[in-house]
Amino acid sequence: MLEVLRAGPVVTVQDMGRPGYAARGLSRGGAADRLALLEAAALLGQSPDLAALELAAMGGSFRANRPLRIALTGAPMAAQIGARRLGWNATHRLDAGEVLELGAVQTGAYGYLSVGGGFATVPVLGSRSAHLAARIGRPLRAGDRVPVGDDPAPDGPALTLPDPARCAGGVVRLLPTPQTALFAPEVLALFAPEVLARFVATPFSRDARANRQGQRLAWDGAPFSATGHLGLPSEPAQMGDIQITGDGAPVVLGPECQTTAGYPRIAAIHPADLPRLLQAGAPVRFRRVTVAEALATRWHDTDLLVDIRATLRPAHPDAAGLARLLSEGRTGGAVDGRADPFGGFGAG
Repeated sequence: MLEVLRAGPVVTVQDMGRPGYAARGLSRGGAADRLALLEAAALLGQSPDLAALELAAMGGSFRANRPLRIALTGAPMAAQIGARRLGWNATHRLDAGEVLELGAVQTGAYGYLSVGGGFATVPVLGSRSAHLAARIGRPLRAGDRVPVGDDPAPDGPALTLPDPARCAGGVVRLLPTPQTALFAPEVLALFAPEVLARFVATPFSRDARANRQGQRLAWDGAPFSATGHLGLPSEPAQMGDIQITGDGAPVVLGPECQTTAGYPRIAAIHPADLPRLLQAGAPVRFRRVTVAEALATRWHDTDLLVDIRATLRPAHPDAAGLARLLSEGRTGGAVDGRADPFGGFGAG
């Protein structure tokens, strides 16, 4: 068990979510930053399907009742065990009785605490993820004891990853949605062409109004006004779609989004770039790409995990030890995301 001594307002158990239930009104859910789970899987040498703790904005205090390997990924937080300060994007050992302290995020929005063997809570509809909008699970609170699975490599080496820098903003690729043709200049557009061009050229940042259902974007300038959108029928929606609300504000749908939407969706975020948007601690800019361009890039979970594993480094430089680790296959644990046409990022 990992005992919760103190928890931030929204600390939840999350894995890759539960696909296949959108037709029944349940979005996929799962971790907001799926790359953070892939990074933890690479660091701990285990499957990315295992559950972790997602810490929104604030961390907490956690005590182990047996020795545990842990990995810290996602938005960096001040971390320490006793007087020992811990590096981020790295593995550490938490001995029985020791307390891990995680502070507020230093940049970004979601930090992740993973353990060797994953958190072994009871699955619901094939997933351990809390889905607060659907009232599946709840945020953790002081006194909770979260069960831990069997660590596949309890004596695994200490590893680290380079800073992925996705919390620093940057360029986010946009894909067309089924409604994108409505915004094109050659048809009766919901948005004037100059409004669409301004949207792509505008730098955006994360608005404080955000939760796991959606992330409102902040920007300087006029609203992205639309006409005629009140008559649109509701259509299927999924995580990463960008809606333009009635007041002209863009809202990026999150992991617990609704499964149908009536606001016009101007575009969808490239699956591999969605963590950059949801974690952005600095402005982002959008760049439009075609579906063909997106498919030509690495975006499946399997490919992304391979790329992450290639950047693993020993926490204490020991090239021979790392070579031995790789040769023994102890950084494995990839799953084949190609069975999912959305590469594991879809809503079901």
